[in-house]
Amino acid sequence: MQNLQQNEIPLHDIKPLIEIQEYSLYYFIGVSLVAALILSGFLYLAYRWVKNRKKFNKRAEYFKQLNTIDYTNPKKAAYDLTYYGAIFKDDSERHLKSYENMLEKLQKYKYKKNVENFDADTLHTIDLFKGMIDV
Repeated sequence: MQNLQQNEIPLHDIKPLIEIQEYSLYYFIGVSLVAALILSGFLYLAYRWVKNRKKFNKRAEYFKQLNTIDYTNPKKAAYDLTYYGAIFKDDSERHLKSYENMLEKLQKYKYKKNVENFDADTLHTIDLFKGMIDV
C-alpha cells in the first residue's frame, strides 16, 4: 500500500500538451475590413445619390417647356416645338418617326411672315408626340 501512495503508478494514457493555433484576431481584423469596405461603399453611394438628386435635368426641363408652349402664336410655337422636341427624337424609332411627322406638319408654319392658327391634324400630331415622351 505504501507504493500506491507514493504516486509511482505509471500513467500511459495522458498525452503531453499541444499548442493550439489562435486565429480569432485575424478573423476579427478580416471581418472589420469587410465591414469597413461595405460601409464606405454605402456612404459613397449615398453621397452620389445626394449629389445627383439636385442635378439639372435637361430632358425634364425641355419636357416642361414643351408642355407650356403657347399655341396662340403658331410661328413661335412651331420653332419651339422643333427645338425642344429634338432632344427626345433619339429615344426610339417611334419617337424619331413621330418627330419627323411633326416637323412635316410644322413646316408650313415656320418660314412665312403671317401664318394661320394650327389645324386639328397638326395639334393631334403635336399631342401624339408629347404623349410618347418619357422623362
